Amino acid sequence: MAKKQKKTQAGGTPATVALTAAGTAFTVHSYDHDPAHPSYGQEAAEAMGVSPDRVFKTLVADVDGELTVAVVPVAGTLDLKALAGAVGGKRATMADPAAAERTTGYVRGGISPLGQRKRLRTVLDDSASAHPTICVSAGRRGLEVELSPADLAALTSATLAPIGRE
Repeated sequence: MAKKQKKTQAGGTPATVALTAAGTAFTVHSYDHDPAHPSYGQEAAEAMGVSPDRVFKTLVADVDGELTVAVVPVAGTLDLKALAGAVGGKRATMADPAAAERTTGYVRGGISPLGQRKRLRTVLDDSASAHPTICVSAGRRGLEVELSPADLAALTSATLAPIGRE
C-alpha cells in the first residue's frame, strides 16, 4: 500500500497529492480524452460509466471582482445569480479562461477544486450530498477523482448551496 501512495505522489497531480497528504480516501479514474468531444464533463461521465449527476465540473467565476470556484453536476449548468448569493456577492460572471488557468494552475477541462495554485473560495452544489461519492477533475483532462462530498467540502472549505440548474 505504501508503494501505491508513494507512486501516486510522485506521478500525481497537485489534486491527488493534496488528497494523499490529507489522508483522504479517494479513487482515481483515468480515461482517454477525446479533444473533439463537445463537453469535458459529459465525456468523463460516459467514459467512466457514471451517472452525469455524480460527475461534477469545476468552473471559475468572477464574483464582484473575486475569483470563485463553483462545483456543479455536469448534467446541468451553473446559476451565476445563485453563486453570487451563496457567497454574499451581487454579481457573478464566468471568469476569463486565461485568468482561471493562471490562478488555479490547471488547464481548462482539467481544473480541479483541489490542489489549486491559489486557494479560491469554493461553492459546491448541494445536490452532491445526495450521493455517497462524486467525481471531480483530478487536475488534467482524462483524469478524475472519486471521493465523498463531505471530504471534498472539508478539503476546499466549500459552502454547500443550490447553485446548479438542470
